[in-house]
Amino acid sequence: MKGLPILAAAIGVAAMAALVGYFGAGAVMRSLLAVGGLGFAAVCAIHLGLMAVMGLAWWAVMPSAPPWVAIWGRLVRDSGSEVLPLSQVGGYVLGARAIALAGVSGTIAAASTIVDVTLEFIAQLAYTALGLALLVELQPDSAAAIPVMAGLAVAVVAAAAFLLVQRHGFDYFDRIARILGRGWAERSAAGAAALHAALSAIYARRGGLWLCVALHLACWIASAIEAWLILRLAGEPLPFSAVLVLESMLYAVRTSAFIVPNAVGVQEGAYILLGATFGLTPEMALALSLLKRARDIAIGLPTIGVWQAIESGRLWRRRRDAAAAANRIPAASPD
Repeated sequence: MKGLPILAAAIGVAAMAALVGYFGAGAVMRSLLAVGGLGFAAVCAIHLGLMAVMGLAWWAVMPSAPPWVAIWGRLVRDSGSEVLPLSQVGGYVLGARAIALAGVSGTIAAASTIVDVTLEFIAQLAYTALGLALLVELQPDSAAAIPVMAGLAVAVVAAAAFLLVQRHGFDYFDRIARILGRGWAERSAAGAAALHAALSAIYARRGGLWLCVALHLACWIASAIEAWLILRLAGEPLPFSAVLVLESMLYAVRTSAFIVPNAVGVQEGAYILLGATFGLTPEMALALSLLKRARDIAIGLPTIGVWQAIESGRLWRRRRDAAAAANRIPAASPD
Protein backbone atom coordinates (compact mmCIF):
# COMPACT_ATOMS: atom_id res chain seq x y z
CA MET A 1 0.00 0.00 0.00
CA LYS A 2 2.86 2.39 0.76
CA GLY A 3 4.15 2.07 -2.81
CA LEU A 4 0.74 2.74 -4.38
CA PRO A 5 1.04 6.57 -4.42
CA ILE A 6 4.53 6.34 -5.96
CA LEU A 7 3.27 3.93 -8.62
CA ALA A 8 0.30 6.19 -9.33
CA ALA A 9 2.65 9.18 -9.60
CA ALA A 10 4.91 7.33 -12.03
CA ILE A 11 1.96 6.41 -14.23
CA GLY A 12 0.73 10.02 -14.04
CA VAL A 13 4.10 11.44 -15.09
CA ALA A 14 4.20 9.04 -18.04
CA ALA A 15 0.66 10.09 -19.04
CA MET A 16 1.57 13.78 -18.76
CA ALA A 17 4.67 13.32 -20.92
CA ALA A 18 2.63 11.36 -23.47
CA LEU A 19 0.04 14.14 -23.69
CA VAL A 20 2.70 16.82 -24.18
CA GLY A 21 4.38 14.71 -26.85
CA TYR A 22 1.12 13.96 -28.63
CA PHE A 23 -0.09 17.56 -28.84
CA GLY A 24 3.37 18.97 -29.52
CA ALA A 25 5.99 20.05 -27.02
CA GLY A 26 6.83 23.09 -29.15
CA ALA A 27 3.26 24.38 -29.15
CA VAL A 28 2.96 23.85 -25.42
CA MET A 29 6.26 25.67 -24.84
CA ARG A 30 5.14 28.65 -26.92
CA SER A 31 2.00 28.94 -24.80
CA LEU A 32 4.10 28.75 -21.65
CA LEU A 33 6.52 31.45 -22.79
CA ALA A 34 3.66 33.74 -23.83
CA VAL A 35 2.78 34.24 -20.14
CA GLY A 36 6.22 35.74 -19.42
CA GLY A 37 8.23 36.05 -16.24
CA LEU A 38 6.19 38.93 -14.82
CA GLY A 39 2.96 37.08 -15.49
CA PHE A 40 4.29 33.98 -13.74
CA ALA A 41 5.42 36.10 -10.77
CA ALA A 42 1.94 37.64 -10.58
CA VAL A 43 0.34 34.19 -10.54
CA CYS A 44 2.69 33.08 -7.73
CA ALA A 45 1.89 36.24 -5.75
CA ILE A 46 -1.86 35.69 -6.13
CA HIS A 47 -1.49 32.08 -5.00
CA LEU A 48 0.59 33.06 -1.96
CA GLY A 49 -2.12 35.54 -0.99
CA LEU A 50 -4.77 32.84 -1.29
CA MET A 51 -2.70 30.44 0.80
CA ALA A 52 -2.40 33.09 3.50
CA VAL A 53 -6.18 33.52 3.56
CA MET A 54 -6.63 29.73 3.69
CA GLY A 55 -4.24 29.71 6.63
CA LEU A 56 -6.46 32.28 8.34
CA ALA A 57 -9.43 30.00 7.66
CA TRP A 58 -7.59 27.25 9.56
CA TRP A 59 -6.74 29.71 12.33
CA ALA A 60 -10.46 30.51 12.68
CA VAL A 61 -11.00 27.05 14.18
CA MET A 62 -7.96 27.23 16.51
CA PRO A 63 -7.78 30.89 17.61
CA SER A 64 -5.54 30.10 20.57
CA ALA A 65 -2.57 29.91 18.17
CA PRO A 66 -1.06 32.97 16.47
CA PRO A 67 -2.30 33.50 12.88
CA TRP A 68 1.17 33.04 11.42
CA VAL A 69 1.31 29.48 12.76
CA ALA A 70 -1.78 28.48 10.78
CA ILE A 71 -0.49 30.27 7.66
CA TRP A 72 2.84 28.46 7.97
CA GLY A 73 1.05 25.15 8.50
CA ARG A 74 -1.03 25.74 5.39
CA LEU A 75 2.09 26.47 3.34
CA VAL A 76 3.66 23.21 4.51
CA ARG A 77 0.43 21.27 3.95
CA ASP A 78 0.01 22.40 0.35
CA SER A 79 3.73 22.16 -0.42
CA GLY A 80 3.82 18.59 0.82
CA SER A 81 0.79 17.66 -1.27
CA GLU A 82 1.99 19.39 -4.45
CA VAL A 83 5.77 18.90 -4.41
CA LEU A 84 6.49 15.67 -2.55
CA PRO A 85 5.32 12.25 -3.81
CA LEU A 86 2.55 12.19 -1.21
CA SER A 87 -1.21 11.90 -1.37
CA GLN A 88 -3.34 14.75 -0.04
CA VAL A 89 -3.53 12.91 3.28
CA GLY A 90 0.26 13.03 3.53
CA GLY A 91 0.13 16.80 3.08
CA TYR A 92 -2.41 17.05 5.91
CA VAL A 93 -0.04 15.18 8.21
CA LEU A 94 2.88 17.47 7.33
CA GLY A 95 0.76 20.57 7.96
CA ALA A 96 -0.35 19.30 11.37
CA ARG A 97 3.25 18.40 12.19
CA ALA A 98 4.39 21.91 11.22
CA ILE A 99 2.00 23.67 13.59
CA ALA A 100 2.78 21.17 16.34
CA LEU A 101 6.47 22.08 16.06
CA ALA A 102 5.42 25.74 16.30
CA GLY A 103 3.91 25.13 19.74
CA VAL A 104 0.38 23.86 19.11
CA SER A 105 -0.46 20.68 21.03
CA GLY A 106 -0.60 17.52 18.97
CA THR A 107 -4.27 16.96 19.84
CA ILE A 108 -5.28 20.48 18.76
CA ALA A 109 -3.16 20.18 15.60
CA ALA A 110 -4.92 16.94 14.65
CA ALA A 111 -8.43 18.10 15.58
CA SER A 112 -8.13 21.48 13.86
CA THR A 113 -6.72 19.82 10.73
CA ILE A 114 -9.69 17.43 10.60
CA VAL A 115 -12.19 20.28 11.00
CA ASP A 116 -10.41 22.60 8.56
CA VAL A 117 -10.18 19.92 5.87
CA THR A 118 -13.84 19.04 6.39
CA LEU A 119 -15.03 22.64 6.13
CA GLU A 120 -12.82 23.29 3.12
CA PHE A 121 -14.40 20.26 1.44
CA ILE A 122 -17.87 21.65 2.21
CA ALA A 123 -16.82 25.00 0.70
CA GLN A 124 -15.52 23.13 -2.34
CA LEU A 125 -18.90 21.43 -2.74
CA ALA A 126 -20.53 24.88 -2.81
CA TYR A 127 -17.91 25.97 -5.36
CA THR A 128 -18.65 22.92 -7.52
CA ALA A 129 -22.38 23.60 -7.28
CA LEU A 130 -21.77 27.18 -8.42
CA GLY A 131 -19.67 25.93 -11.32
CA LEU A 132 -22.34 23.39 -12.23
CA ALA A 133 -25.03 26.09 -12.26
CA LEU A 134 -22.88 28.25 -14.54
CA LEU A 135 -22.14 25.26 -16.77
CA VAL A 136 -25.85 24.60 -17.27
CA GLU A 137 -26.38 28.27 -18.06
CA LEU A 138 -23.43 28.62 -20.44
CA GLN A 139 -23.57 25.14 -22.00
CA PRO A 140 -27.13 23.77 -21.61
CA ASP A 141 -26.35 20.74 -23.76
CA SER A 142 -23.12 19.81 -21.98
CA ALA A 143 -22.75 16.07 -21.43
CA ALA A 144 -20.74 16.72 -18.26
CA ALA A 145 -23.66 18.19 -16.29
CA ILE A 146 -25.34 14.90 -15.34
CA PRO A 147 -22.18 13.08 -14.14
CA VAL A 148 -21.08 16.14 -12.18
CA MET A 149 -24.51 16.42 -10.59
CA ALA A 150 -24.43 12.76 -9.57
CA GLY A 151 -20.91 13.07 -8.20
CA LEU A 152 -21.87 16.19 -6.28
CA ALA A 153 -24.81 14.38 -4.67
CA VAL A 154 -22.53 11.52 -3.57
CA ALA A 155 -19.97 14.00 -2.22
CA VAL A 156 -22.64 15.81 -0.19
CA VAL A 157 -23.68 12.51 1.42
CA ALA A 158 -20.01 11.68 2.14
CA ALA A 159 -19.44 15.11 3.72
CA ALA A 160 -22.53 14.72 5.90
CA ALA A 161 -21.37 11.26 7.02
CA PHE A 162 -17.89 12.58 7.82
CA LEU A 163 -19.39 15.39 9.92
CA LEU A 164 -21.63 12.90 11.73
CA VAL A 165 -18.67 10.68 12.59
CA GLN A 166 -16.73 13.66 13.95
CA ARG A 167 -19.62 14.77 16.14
CA HIS A 168 -20.86 11.39 17.38
CA GLY A 169 -18.58 8.61 16.14
CA PHE A 170 -16.16 8.79 19.07
CA ASP A 171 -19.01 7.99 21.48
CA TYR A 172 -19.12 4.47 20.02
CA PHE A 173 -15.36 4.11 20.47
CA ASP A 174 -15.69 5.16 24.11
CA ARG A 175 -18.34 2.50 24.69
CA ILE A 176 -16.19 -0.20 23.12
CA ALA A 177 -13.20 0.89 25.21
CA ARG A 178 -15.28 0.66 28.40
CA ILE A 179 -16.49 -2.83 27.46
CA LEU A 180 -12.93 -3.97 26.80
CA GLY A 181 -11.83 -2.47 30.09
CA ARG A 182 -8.26 -1.67 31.04
CA GLY A 183 -5.21 -2.91 29.20
CA TRP A 184 -4.36 -2.35 25.56
CA ALA A 185 -7.36 -0.10 24.91
CA GLU A 186 -6.66 2.27 27.80
CA ARG A 187 -4.12 4.44 26.02
CA SER A 188 -6.11 4.45 22.77
CA ALA A 189 -9.25 5.41 24.64
CA ALA A 190 -7.46 8.28 26.39
CA GLY A 191 -6.12 9.59 23.09
CA ALA A 192 -9.50 9.27 21.41
CA ALA A 193 -11.18 11.02 24.33
CA ALA A 194 -8.74 13.94 24.08
CA LEU A 195 -9.31 14.22 20.33
CA HIS A 196 -13.07 13.99 20.83
CA ALA A 197 -12.95 16.76 23.43
CA ALA A 198 -10.89 18.96 21.11
CA LEU A 199 -13.28 18.38 18.20
CA SER A 200 -16.28 19.15 20.41
CA ALA A 201 -14.66 22.39 21.60
CA ILE A 202 -13.97 23.48 18.03
CA TYR A 203 -17.48 22.68 16.83
CA ALA A 204 -18.92 24.60 19.79
CA ARG A 205 -17.47 27.84 18.37
CA ARG A 206 -20.01 28.40 15.60
CA GLY A 207 -18.61 31.78 14.60
CA GLY A 208 -15.22 30.27 13.83
CA LEU A 209 -16.80 27.50 11.78
CA TRP A 210 -18.80 29.92 9.62
CA LEU A 211 -15.75 32.16 9.14
CA CYS A 212 -13.67 29.16 8.09
CA VAL A 213 -16.23 28.08 5.48
CA ALA A 214 -16.67 31.65 4.18
CA LEU A 215 -12.93 32.20 3.78
CA HIS A 216 -12.45 28.86 2.03
CA LEU A 217 -15.34 29.53 -0.36
CA ALA A 218 -13.94 32.99 -1.15
CA CYS A 219 -10.54 31.42 -1.88
CA TRP A 220 -12.07 28.75 -4.12
CA ILE A 221 -13.83 31.40 -6.20
CA ALA A 222 -10.84 33.74 -6.24
CA SER A 223 -8.52 30.91 -7.33
CA ALA A 224 -10.05 31.11 -10.79
CA ILE A 225 -8.33 34.50 -11.17
CA GLU A 226 -5.01 32.71 -11.64
CA ALA A 227 -6.21 30.65 -14.60
CA TRP A 228 -8.08 33.66 -16.03
CA LEU A 229 -4.88 35.73 -15.89
CA ILE A 230 -2.73 32.98 -17.44
CA LEU A 231 -5.12 32.56 -20.37
CA ARG A 232 -5.35 36.29 -20.89
CA LEU A 233 -1.56 36.74 -20.92
CA ALA A 234 -1.16 33.75 -23.27
CA GLY A 235 -3.55 35.26 -25.81
CA GLU A 236 -6.43 32.80 -25.35
CA PRO A 237 -8.73 34.71 -22.98
CA LEU A 238 -11.96 33.24 -21.67
CA PRO A 239 -14.74 34.98 -19.73
CA PHE A 240 -14.28 34.71 -15.97
CA SER A 241 -17.51 32.72 -15.68
CA ALA A 242 -16.17 30.11 -18.12
CA VAL A 243 -12.86 29.92 -16.24
CA LEU A 244 -14.73 29.48 -12.96
CA VAL A 245 -16.64 26.53 -14.44
CA LEU A 246 -13.41 25.04 -15.76
CA GLU A 247 -11.60 25.40 -12.44
CA SER A 248 -14.48 24.14 -10.29
CA MET A 249 -14.87 21.02 -12.43
CA LEU A 250 -11.11 20.49 -12.46
CA TYR A 251 -10.79 20.54 -8.67
CA ALA A 252 -13.75 18.19 -8.37
CA VAL A 253 -11.83 15.74 -10.57
CA ARG A 254 -8.64 16.30 -8.57
CA THR A 255 -10.43 15.58 -5.30
CA SER A 256 -11.83 12.31 -6.64
CA ALA A 257 -8.29 11.30 -7.69
CA PHE A 258 -6.77 12.01 -4.26
CA ILE A 259 -4.73 8.80 -4.29
CA VAL A 260 -2.56 10.14 -7.14
CA PRO A 261 0.17 12.44 -5.74
CA ASN A 262 -0.21 15.97 -7.11
CA ALA A 263 -2.92 14.59 -9.43
CA VAL A 264 -0.12 14.10 -11.98
CA GLY A 265 -1.58 13.23 -15.36
CA VAL A 266 -5.12 13.51 -14.02
CA GLN A 267 -4.98 17.31 -13.96
CA GLU A 268 -3.58 17.49 -17.49
CA GLY A 269 -6.20 15.15 -18.93
CA ALA A 270 -8.99 16.97 -17.13
CA TYR A 271 -7.83 20.36 -18.43
CA ILE A 272 -7.81 19.06 -22.01
CA LEU A 273 -11.28 17.51 -21.79
CA LEU A 274 -12.92 20.32 -19.83
CA GLY A 275 -11.14 23.08 -21.75
CA ALA A 276 -12.46 21.75 -25.05
CA THR A 277 -15.98 22.58 -23.84
CA PHE A 278 -15.07 26.28 -23.99
CA GLY A 279 -12.85 26.17 -27.07
CA LEU A 280 -9.53 25.95 -25.24
CA THR A 281 -6.86 24.31 -27.38
CA PRO A 282 -5.14 21.20 -25.95
CA GLU A 283 -1.78 22.98 -26.15
CA MET A 284 -3.04 25.88 -24.03
CA ALA A 285 -4.78 23.51 -21.62
CA LEU A 286 -1.50 21.66 -21.06
CA ALA A 287 0.41 24.94 -20.71
CA LEU A 288 -2.09 26.11 -18.09
CA SER A 289 -1.63 22.91 -16.12
CA LEU A 290 2.18 23.02 -16.37
CA LEU A 291 2.29 26.66 -15.30
CA LYS A 292 0.32 25.75 -12.20
CA ARG A 293 2.78 22.97 -11.46
CA ALA A 294 5.69 25.38 -11.92
CA ARG A 295 3.95 27.76 -9.50
CA ASP A 296 3.60 24.97 -6.94
CA ILE A 297 7.29 24.09 -7.27
CA ALA A 298 8.39 27.75 -7.01
CA ILE A 299 6.44 28.11 -3.76
CA GLY A 300 6.68 24.56 -2.44
CA LEU A 301 10.39 23.79 -2.70
CA PRO A 302 11.56 26.73 -0.53
CA THR A 303 8.79 25.96 1.96
CA ILE A 304 9.78 22.30 2.21
CA GLY A 305 13.42 23.35 2.53
CA VAL A 306 12.66 25.60 5.51
CA TRP A 307 10.46 22.93 7.10
CA GLN A 308 13.21 20.32 6.65
CA ALA A 309 15.75 22.68 8.24
CA ILE A 310 13.45 23.13 11.24
CA GLU A 311 12.98 19.37 11.58
CA SER A 312 16.73 18.73 11.25
CA GLY A 313 17.54 21.41 13.83
CA ARG A 314 15.05 19.90 16.26
CA LEU A 315 16.54 16.39 15.78
CA TRP A 316 20.07 17.73 16.25
CA ARG A 317 19.11 19.50 19.48
CA ARG A 318 17.48 16.34 20.84
CA ARG A 319 20.61 14.31 20.14
CA ARG A 320 22.81 17.01 21.65
CA ASP A 321 20.69 17.18 24.82
CA ALA A 322 20.63 13.39 25.08
CA ALA A 323 24.42 13.25 24.77
CA ALA A 324 24.82 16.00 27.38
CA ALA A 325 22.48 14.17 29.77
CA ALA A 326 24.43 10.94 29.30
CA ASN A 327 27.71 12.70 30.11
CA ARG A 328 26.25 14.08 33.35
CA ILE A 329 25.37 10.61 34.67
CA PRO A 330 28.15 9.57 37.10
CA ALA A 331 29.81 6.27 36.53
CA ALA A 332 28.82 3.50 38.95
CA SER A 333 31.36 2.95 41.76
CA PRO A 334 32.86 -0.56 42.06
CA ASP A 335 31.69 -2.73 44.93
